[in-house]
Amino acid sequence: MSAKYIIGGILGSFAVAYTCDYFLADKKIFGGTTPKTVSNKEWWEETDKKFQAWPRTAGPPVVMNPISRQNFIVKPRSE
Repeated sequence: MSAKYIIGGILGSFAVAYTCDYFLADKKIFGGTTPKTVSNKEWWEETDKKFQAWPRTAGPPVVMNPISRQNFIVKPRSE
């Protein structure tokens, strides 16, 4: 019984989100234009070539959380 309300609510929220996205982003009801870097296909192709270039000139891979990756050596206490 409550499943129909849950499914209906989810479908309704998707419909509202799609409608808002369509009118705000595609129809631009508040004005504005699409940036040239998005609408220009040549610019997009050159950017893609740059990102796909090999070899990449960067440093070594970075560990996101270096503290959790360290191997701590616990030495016994000498008394």
